[in-house]
Amino acid sequence: MEHIDQAALKRFDTRSSRPCEFCREFDPHFLTRRPLDQMVASMRKAVASSHLTEDGYVRHRILELGSIATRKSCSAA
Repeated sequence: MEHIDQAALKRFDTRSSRPCEFCREFDPHFLTRRPLDQMVASMRKAVASSHLTEDGYVRHRILELGSIATRKSCSAA
């Protein structure tokens, strides 16, 4: 395993991760995501940058931006 970058190995260590509460609440397709895409680092808040994978990060950001757009359109009405 010496050929694997230790920083990358630690990033995908699911023993120190948990499912993202934000994504679980707001993404209707959360359970169909790959398991790694659901996970965030356990020592951090449930924010996009704490996701273990880029796909998890992107999906989280899409949900955040969608909720911001919804709030703005509701307040504009």
